[in-house]
Amino acid sequence: MNELRITDTNSANDSRGRAFGLEGDDFIYVLVSFVGALALYLLFAFVFRVGTVAGLSFSLPLFFGVLAWVVIFRHNRPDGYAEDWLDDMVNGEGWSLVSSVQPRPPKKDRHA
Repeated sequence: MNELRITDTNSANDSRGRAFGLEGDDFIYVLVSFVGALALYLLFAFVFRVGTVAGLSFSLPLFFGVLAWVVIFRHNRPDGYAEDWLDDMVNGEGWSLVSSVQPRPPKKDRHA
């Protein structure tokens, strides 16, 4: 008992898990978009008899759009990053005071 050994562990509430390099539920979004894009391609190819290139041009944006959203706004980002980014793009104010609507401070008399 002379030495106290400290080991790093991940408890259940510290980590949401990882799958294929994506944390938590991010992999589910990519997987569902892949299955949806595949189903859309099969629908266009076999039900509507559309060519391969046309079917892929309709189905691949679904997959790559969701993949880009996950990689840009969710992967290695804090919770709520996408919502905060969108709010900043729409409002542009953030948590700071908007100077255009703030009253001017009263002028102080220098002799008083």
